[in-house]
Amino acid sequence: MPPGTLEEDMTGKNRVVILGSGFGGLYAAKALKRAPVEVTVVDRRNFHLFQPLLYQVATGSLSPGEISAPIRAVLNKQKHTRVLLEEAVDLDPHAKIVYLRDGGQIPYDSLIVATGSQSSYFGNDKWREWAPSLKSVEDATAIRHKILYAFEAAERAHNNPEERRAWLTFVIVGAGPTGVELAGALGEIAHETLKNDFRYIKPEEAQILVLDGSPRVLPTYPEDLSKHAERALLKLHVRVRSHVKVIEVDGYGVDFEFQHNGLTQKGRIPCRTVIWAAGVATTEFGHVLARRTGMNGDRQGRIKVLPDLTIPNYPDIYVIGDQALVLNQQGKPLPGVAQVAMQEGSYAAHAIVKRLKGHADLPPFKYFDKGDLAVIGRGSAVANVFGFHLWGLPAWLIWLFIHLMYIVEFQNRILVFVQWAFFYVTFHRGARLITGHAAADVVVGTKPLKNPEED
Repeated sequence: MPPGTLEEDMTGKNRVVILGSGFGGLYAAKALKRAPVEVTVVDRRNFHLFQPLLYQVATGSLSPGEISAPIRAVLNKQKHTRVLLEEAVDLDPHAKIVYLRDGGQIPYDSLIVATGSQSSYFGNDKWREWAPSLKSVEDATAIRHKILYAFEAAERAHNNPEERRAWLTFVIVGAGPTGVELAGALGEIAHETLKNDFRYIKPEEAQILVLDGSPRVLPTYPEDLSKHAERALLKLHVRVRSHVKVIEVDGYGVDFEFQHNGLTQKGRIPCRTVIWAAGVATTEFGHVLARRTGMNGDRQGRIKVLPDLTIPNYPDIYVIGDQALVLNQQGKPLPGVAQVAMQEGSYAAHAIVKRLKGHADLPPFKYFDKGDLAVIGRGSAVANVFGFHLWGLPAWLIWLFIHLMYIVEFQNRILVFVQWAFFYVTFHRGARLITGHAAADVVVGTKPLKNPEED
């Protein structure tokens, strides 16, 4: 489709445009496999990313290709479905046109917005340089670079205790599932994977800290599971500091504040490696969608949708996944997890088909909560499955099975299973590659590192 042109409808079928090929978008496209529609999937990436395992790329357990699947390969049997490698940047909901970054335009009869979310630094985007988040393959490889480089830098600085200590201090901001999983993996790296790899330092001397403003780790999980998760982290030598607010991040450490005896006190942690796992916000297209439809997003920018996942006054626009604010029966927002997006994607697809068949009154979307899972380390996890609280090895086995089953391509399931089996026996992480360039890297030596702001 040449830029600047309007594609004509050549089939006469209902045109369904899906923006995004994450869990919501992909499940919507697959649910339309036999529907009498023409489907166009638009994504700026040519692959579907299994985000729940992205932290394993960041910690060297898996390679990016093992948790990714080419979108065209996944949908190649759906002859009425095409894939466009582009990015939606604007929308005319009245003319029903999506505008692409290259100037192209796509008309639609039904639109499914599944553009996901991006990391939120709560108005402190300058921290991104020093504290990468975990939302993309590039983020994961940058974090892997920072983690592995820190041990290398500490080895070179073995004659300078202060500098070595800073390189061997790792701070994770955020105690949700991503933060907990990263912290547990880091503990295993320091105490098992790398323990015999260096000559001047002891990787097991690394300090791994998790900071969060909430009163406990995994604050959205039942309290007993949070306690089990924190005990599991302690076994991996990970320390958790709750009720802590980060107020500054730079290349030399983290400043924070906390309440003590009714007074606000401040502290600083000298460190060279900070990972951000504290919050998410809507994408740029999410802001465009809200503006074009006259909607106001919540604090994260999510759009509150109707019970059928459409936008008020726009019954042809469905919003799903992290972009949508959907309330459960208790009036609380549904979490931004994969299973929510998958169910919403399937619902939106079936709603489109039913409307084509003349069914005006659709039952509201109902989320079937299968539970929550978070892994802490080898043989250790917590699970809330259909109201049953599990931890340790049983929870870990459930986590293992469910994640393997949700990986899109069968070949990747086999590869990941083999990697996990090998890691379980040996603690060996086969993807420990330092690639690319991390912004926080500096030349290290035996002299103390100097903060350039001191000049």
